[in-house]
Amino acid sequence: MPTTPSVSSTTARRLAISAQFLAGPPAPPTVDGIREVLRALRCLQLDPISAVAQSHLLVLWSRLGQYRREDLDHLLWEARWLFEYWAHAASIVLTDDYPLHAATMRRYPAGTSNYGRKVATWLKANGTLQTHVVQRLTEAGPLPAGGFDDVAETPWESSGWTAGRNVERMLDHLWLQGRIMVSGRRGRARLWDLAPRCLPGDAASAPLPDAEVVPLAAEHALRALGIARPADIRQHFTRDRYPGLDSALTRLLAEGRILRVQLEDAPSSEGWYLTADRLPLLERLESGEWEPRTTLLSPFDNLICDRARTERLWDFGFRNEMYVPRAKRRYGYYVMPLLHGDRLVGRVAPRLDRRSRTLHLEGLFVEPDTPTDDALRAGLADTVAALAEFVDARATVRTGPCPPDWADLFPEG
Repeated sequence: MPTTPSVSSTTARRLAISAQFLAGPPAPPTVDGIREVLRALRCLQLDPISAVAQSHLLVLWSRLGQYRREDLDHLLWEARWLFEYWAHAASIVLTDDYPLHAATMRRYPAGTSNYGRKVATWLKANGTLQTHVVQRLTEAGPLPAGGFDDVAETPWESSGWTAGRNVERMLDHLWLQGRIMVSGRRGRARLWDLAPRCLPGDAASAPLPDAEVVPLAAEHALRALGIARPADIRQHFTRDRYPGLDSALTRLLAEGRILRVQLEDAPSSEGWYLTADRLPLLERLESGEWEPRTTLLSPFDNLICDRARTERLWDFGFRNEMYVPRAKRRYGYYVMPLLHGDRLVGRVAPRLDRRSRTLHLEGLFVEPDTPTDDALRAGLADTVAALAEFVDARATVRTGPCPPDWADLFPEG
């Protein structure tokens, strides 16, 4: 029987960081570099909040540095190498993974939940609106949401902001079914079109059998995580869409595509795994081959999108405070964790004033027992300067609390 590798917590962190292109020399800030990073990550979460820049742009910046945003647009809207769909949240995903996501499209809306039954009933009651959307796109697409008439026969009911937004709800449901897709963007607004017009000709030519969906998604998630437990896999990539995961992992083990590992000081019952193609990286890290970097992370970064795993491996409790009343916030409205080597050592609360092109640092915080040595000071100064350059800020000023050892790094404004 093969020996189960034992992995220290430090190596586990370094494996995750390296697997996500946050250590070692950065990938080149080119179209090919973007492709390389996204083949590892498999998705970029979309989020409308842009206190500094949109999250998906920052996730790439943390790994690539000063790349051209036009290159990402090229991969999305011209090469169609990427498209927008639902991964662990609304995301940019790989067109190579279209057959995997198509399994979700085929099943949506699942009738096993109250919400799924609600959607199915609403769609059935609104055939006229469905037909209208498809006809409008056939004749005139691509179109924004405002390009459709609200001919719903039954309004969408909700206690939240979606109540009565019938056209937007229909577009979202048809998107999740894979019948329509995001064809482009006009500013922040999505432009919709029929799915066949938005995909390369061969993208949907080879449907993925249902039996292959969970093993493939689990393998992608595990490769991005470095090492992981089943609970971690369930929260990553296609979050909460891993039925029969235990059987899938057993199959991947039997096929030699993944390996069992033991995290030191963790109960053996936890069951940690590693993809077989990550074994050389693990061996290099254990031999001392480690090139740490310092960077800031989007609050929705792939490395930390599972808050429980972040606390488990990094002992770093992270919560968004965007919807917390100002007086009750501990750190700030928009907070970017500071990655230094293999530790999350602090937080920076930046905000970009686009009119004056000034990057305001509304708070800088260091984790307890973190030595604020010269390496950390230099890394923090460099990454804040790099962020300012990326968002085209002409000045950076500190307007909030700051540890005494960092105060001289940033002018107070």
